[in-house]
Amino acid sequence: MISDPRNGGIAIIDFGSQYTQLIARRVREQGVYAEVFPHDITLERLSSKSPCAYILSGGPDSIYDIDAPKLYPAILNSGMPILGICYGMYLVANSFGGKVQASETREYGPGEIILKGTNPLFAGLPDDLDVWMSHGDHVTSLPPGFDLLAQSNNGIFAAIGDKTRKIYGVQFHPEVNHTPHGIDLIRNFIFDICGCEAKWSPAVFVNDALARIKNQVGDKRVLLGLSGGVDSAVAAALIH
Repeated sequence: MISDPRNGGIAIIDFGSQYTQLIARRVREQGVYAEVFPHDITLERLSSKSPCAYILSGGPDSIYDIDAPKLYPAILNSGMPILGICYGMYLVANSFGGKVQASETREYGPGEIILKGTNPLFAGLPDDLDVWMSHGDHVTSLPPGFDLLAQSNNGIFAAIGDKTRKIYGVQFHPEVNHTPHGIDLIRNFIFDICGCEAKWSPAVFVNDALARIKNQVGDKRVLLGLSGGVDSAVAAALIH
């Protein structure tokens, strides 16, 4: 049986953010496999991938809207490390007993946050951080067991966390270049908090694909319909 090098990576749960694929890219750039899943995915399907943690993306909705996308409670209570980004932070706060409400003014663009004490998510980072904001809501009350990790200049909760359960939330977007230390935060989460291994790369993908193709095809022949697009061209190169 072929061992799947994609197991043990990060599952990115998508809530409609324009940055969701960028989150996955940032994780893969650290040598850790990342795969994007829809927000209505079940714990059973997620578990089949054996992820080491979940990252909840941002999104355009407000958590208090009637039709706002949610996540199966079993996933939130699975005991896996979780990092919620923007909308993902609101979902975490709301799901564990905190409160979220609309802000009087929407924050979009560069901002500054100030760390409150020490914690694993911000380990090794400066006390004052430049970040990129894009939100219209904010957390007004922390869930039980959570601590305030960072606060913006206007007093809004910028990061929260439950160190014991390894559940964190950030209001800003660490995945974009406009958050200079964002990749350091992501690295802290996937390696120090989650204990993921850096074992994924394009070369690993190619070798894994070749092994699977050889195992499936054996000594038979393959008929490929080559459209000239990226997908069929890559498939043709791997088969060849």
